[in-house]
Amino acid sequence: MKSDSEKQLETRNIKPTAMRELVLKVLSEQTAAISLADLEQKFEKADKVTLYRTLKTFEENKLIHSIDDGTGSVKYALCKETCQCHPEDLHVHFLCTKCKQTYCLTDIPVPSINLPTHFTLENINMVVKGVCSNCPK
Repeated sequence: MKSDSEKQLETRNIKPTAMRELVLKVLSEQTAAISLADLEQKFEKADKVTLYRTLKTFEENKLIHSIDDGTGSVKYALCKETCQCHPEDLHVHFLCTKCKQTYCLTDIPVPSINLPTHFTLENINMVVKGVCSNCPK
């Protein structure tokens, strides 16, 4: 019988491997987006290149999305099951200026942008900064 992680990977046309299942498990346990460096700390013996390639495979197959929150370190978070990473799937991210955690605010869509003629929208990165509910004001 297939595990939930195997099914989740196969749904996104990703071949399940032990490492991919472990990375998916760690990502699914996060309450905030996670950087490659943070992920490395959870895998003491894993190769950094393998982890990076795993994240890129997940991102290319729309299992996760990347967030450039302005901290200089790209962070990653799981997409919703129905997400295809089209502009209408995009949501706002929140960077806590105290703890530096980045949260997906999936219930807040990115506002629509009226671009000039012949401009094509590919991606929007909207980061709101402030203090999260876990940090003292």
